[in-house]
Amino acid sequence: MSRDPGGLPDKAQARRSFGLAADSYDEAAVLQREVGSRLLERLDVMKIQPQDILDLGSGTGQCIDGLNNRYRKARVVALDIAPPMLKRARQRGRWLRRPQCVCADAERLPFGDNSFDMVFSNLMLQWCIDLDAVFSELRRVLRPGGLLLFSSFGPDTLRELRESWREVDRYAHVNTFLDMHDVGDALVRTRFADPVMDVERLTMTYPDVWKLMRELKQVGAHNVTGGRPRGLTGKHHLQQLIEAYEKFRCDGVLPASYEVVNGHAWVSGNEISVSLETGNLP
Repeated sequence: MSRDPGGLPDKAQARRSFGLAADSYDEAAVLQREVGSRLLERLDVMKIQPQDILDLGSGTGQCIDGLNNRYRKARVVALDIAPPMLKRARQRGRWLRRPQCVCADAERLPFGDNSFDMVFSNLMLQWCIDLDAVFSELRRVLRPGGLLLFSSFGPDTLRELRESWREVDRYAHVNTFLDMHDVGDALVRTRFADPVMDVERLTMTYPDVWKLMRELKQVGAHNVTGGRPRGLTGKHHLQQLIEAYEKFRCDGVLPASYEVVNGHAWVSGNEISVSLETGNLP
C-alpha cells in the first residue's frame, strides 16, 4: 500500500518541527522511549559484536546509553536531521563514551562505504520520503555481515485522529505511515538479506484531544505532511474534531492507536555479483 502523496512528509518542515521539540522531547516521548527499549531488547538474541554503530535518527539520543551498555567497546555515531536534537544527544553518557554526532539526511549519508557493523534506528524511517534511497545508503555504509535493526510506524498509527479529521475537512491533518509490506519490499529491492518483520499494536490514552495533540507537538510528530493546511485551523473545525473523536471514548478516556513495525535484515557476508547483461559470473 503506497502512501498518499499529500500525506508524504515535508522534509524541511520535519527538520523544523523536531528542532523546536528538542527541549520538550524527553519528557513527552513516553511511547518513543518504550518502543526504543523493546527494540534494544531484540539485540540480546542477535549474534553480532559491532565495533561501529550508527544510531540513525537518534533524536535526543534516548537509545545511546542502551547501545553503550550492550557494546562497551563499540563506537556509537548519532545521526539526526535536526541540530537541536543532536545538541541534546551530545550530553548522553559519560564524557569518554559520548557519541559522535552528525547532522545529515538519511538519504545522503556522509560516510564512506563499509563504515559500520550495525545500524540501529528507532522510529525514524516513517519520516523518510524515498525508502529505497535510505536503504541503499544503509547497505552501502554497512560492512559485510552487518545488521540493520529498526522500528517504524505503520498505517494504523493515530487512526482515530485521522478518521476524526476526515469528518471535518479533506486536508491531510495526520502524517501517513509506512506499510510493513512496503518496507519489506524495499529491503528486498535494495538487496538486504534475510529480512524479518513483525507488528506490535500499542494504545495510549488521553483525557481529551488537546492532550494528544499537545504531546504530538512536544515530540515533533505533529502534522508535517506536504498536504497539511497552511493557515490556522478555526475554532469551528476544532470543535468538529473534538465531537468526532468523542465516539472513540471508552472507560472515560480517548485512545490513540500506534502500529509499530519492527524489522531487521543483514548485509550478506558472502555475496557473488552476477552480470545482468550476460548472466555469467564475473
